Amino acid sequence: MCSYFKVSRSGYYKWRKRRCLENKDHQIAKLVEECEQENNFCYGYRRVKIWLLKKYGLNVNHKKVLRIMNEYSLLSRIRRKRYYKRYHQGILRYKNILKRNFKATKPNQKWVTDITYIKTKQGNLFLSIIKDLYDKYIVGYSISKNQKYSLVDKTIRSALKNTNLKDGVILHSDQGFQYTSFKYHKITSSNNIITSMSKPGTPIDNSPAESFFSTLKTECINRQTFYSFSQAIDSINDYIYYYNHHRLQLSTGMSPFDYRQSYLCS
Repeated sequence: MCSYFKVSRSGYYKWRKRRCLENKDHQIAKLVEECEQENNFCYGYRRVKIWLLKKYGLNVNHKKVLRIMNEYSLLSRIRRKRYYKRYHQGILRYKNILKRNFKATKPNQKWVTDITYIKTKQGNLFLSIIKDLYDKYIVGYSISKNQKYSLVDKTIRSALKNTNLKDGVILHSDQGFQYTSFKYHKITSSNNIITSMSKPGTPIDNSPAESFFSTLKTECINRQTFYSFSQAIDSINDYIYYYNHHRLQLSTGMSPFDYRQSYLCS
């Protein structure tokens, strides 16, 4: 047959081997597509690799996963540029106790907090969160139509309600006016919360909180148009639940909730 079709024998066997590899790639691509559809096309190739191993026991080289995602147009959404605003500063200041040491050895040892805004057709919403540095779990959050101190107060009370603080916890923030108020000092000091604060103009000091907002906006906020406050609030609630309970973390291969439970049950 090779003589009849005027092709070399070595060329024929290379073609046959290449066709087998293409079939295998197609099978993996179907699984990758399942992963992306399940996670709203938010996973990059590294999380897809973890997902394949956890769900199907399929250990695929990360370079191969990236190649297949490129070839089959299964890449996650590209991050968009972020815009920052500076607001009026308050009165009280605190030392930077955290000093960019974002490692924690147990839950409720180090928390970070921050506020961001979400655009809707009805106006802006403001989201305040508290993130645990041990497992990246969002221990508390609150949404409001304004960014008055009450937004931060509700967030702290939400975190205290969802956790059992036996020892003092470090709570790190930037120098937003909500965190330099006397009310903030009162609620933190009365609940054994040790306050820590970034220096002015150094967002990297609070990068874990900034990182969550970047992920939230990339995977949820920027992918849709919110026509009402209620639509945006429902979407944010759904995403934070997904982030806490289902989204795999690259550092652990587990969701924040599962990683947290593994410590509490050990």
